[in-house]
Amino acid sequence: MHLRQGVAVAAMGVFATAAGQASAQEHWDMALAYSATNYHSEIAAEFAAQVTEASGGALEVVTHPSGSLFSGDEIYGAVRRGLVPIGERLISALSNDDPFFGLDSVPFLASSFEDARRLYDVSRDALAERLAEDDLVFLYSCPWPPQGFYSTVPADTPEALQGQAFRAYNATTSRFAELLGMQPTTIEAAELSQAFATGVADSMISSGATGYDRALWEHVDYYYDVKAWLPRNMVFVNGGAWEALSPELQEVITTAAADAEDACWARAEELDSWYVEQFVEHGMTVGDLNPEMQALFEEVGATLRDEWLETAGERGQAAVAAYLAE
Repeated sequence: MHLRQGVAVAAMGVFATAAGQASAQEHWDMALAYSATNYHSEIAAEFAAQVTEASGGALEVVTHPSGSLFSGDEIYGAVRRGLVPIGERLISALSNDDPFFGLDSVPFLASSFEDARRLYDVSRDALAERLAEDDLVFLYSCPWPPQGFYSTVPADTPEALQGQAFRAYNATTSRFAELLGMQPTTIEAAELSQAFATGVADSMISSGATGYDRALWEHVDYYYDVKAWLPRNMVFVNGGAWEALSPELQEVITTAAADAEDACWARAEELDSWYVEQFVEHGMTVGDLNPEMQALFEEVGATLRDEWLETAGERGQAAVAAYLAE
């Protein structure tokens, strides 16, 4: 039996027990897409340890980073179907299913940590409600640093980008590439190094964390600190698994989730400039786009914002309105 299939079958066995009634001791496997050394995974490991300790071992949570349990694009569905009780996913990667999930990736809407936190605060309840529609329980959310532009060639003119193979990770980045004359291709973070090494990707918009984790200075020469948006990950639980827990264990998880969220926001902001410093130390050319290119990026961003608002529905429009009213 394939390892992943074996893990899934084992996880389903756990769920069969949990669905009937909570046993005296529970074991939860937590599916993560990013490497163990990525700060999202590190925070998740701290969260898991806190739950295990605070519950006195009544609920043991074990993290599985680097897509070792399920790949990034499988995690949401796996938790929803009960193949694994808890997982983490990049929220905007789900925007093809519901545009509302792309809220945090609307270009240049919230480009700083302060603004990204305000946007999250006004939309948190709506996000939890949306997950509940899929029988999922929202726990916490954590940002990536502001998104920069990586390129194998200088991004000095619009013509320089024409035809580039652009790594996309959600609907926004795919459309962004199209509007700039690039060719989008969806690539998960775990596959980035190989994609750039083999020419499958020439450019992308992503955080400094992603570039650092994948040592992209080995394949990419230019990084532009565009600060286009701050996408977020979220951690969520299968509704059946949650209901099978006692109120006391639910409270343990809720407390650990709040602690993880605070720690993760602080860690993301702390690491932001450090990642960029690492790019310089490893020989990348780091700077800002020239005025012409920055204006072009912002023009494309405005188009994307208008398009998103048309499709986001009342939930998304209300979140933006609340954010802009503050």
